[in-house]
Amino acid sequence: MLRAISLFCVLFATWLLLSGHGEPLLIGLGAGSCLVVVLIARRMEIIDHEGHPFQLTTWRVPLFWAWLFWEILKAAWDVSRRCVSPGPPIDPRVIRVPVSQKTDLGMVTYANSITLTPGTISMRTFRNEIEVHALTGGAADDLESGAMDRFVTKVEGLQ
Repeated sequence: MLRAISLFCVLFATWLLLSGHGEPLLIGLGAGSCLVVVLIARRMEIIDHEGHPFQLTTWRVPLFWAWLFWEILKAAWDVSRRCVSPGPPIDPRVIRVPVSQKTDLGMVTYANSITLTPGTISMRTFRNEIEVHALTGGAADDLESGAMDRFVTKVEGLQ
């Protein structure tokens, strides 16, 4: 029940932000439509721990986004530099990095974070590791150090 109430609050807050209407009738219709969506979702039994994860609603998520954005900028700079200058060569390789996440959502977050970072692509996931194509040895070394894995595990909140 708590997940349904939380989902309603998130949906209604989103509706309020996107609608731009403040008339009582329209606010009531918006709340009603959000309630109908929650009731349908509850009847379909799709309001679960992965569909609406409470553990990701902490202060860690914005911190993770900022950290990931910084990692993306650093990797984009490195890849751009390698594209325009003849000096630093690429050294493509396929590696397997261990995974410490406990849930499928955590593993997907980690795999997507790897893919969002320029120069690395998650190719396949296994139960305890992710197969990654890295454009350079430095990118592979960064992943093998486990910093991103530890950060995603902290955000997952199940340590």
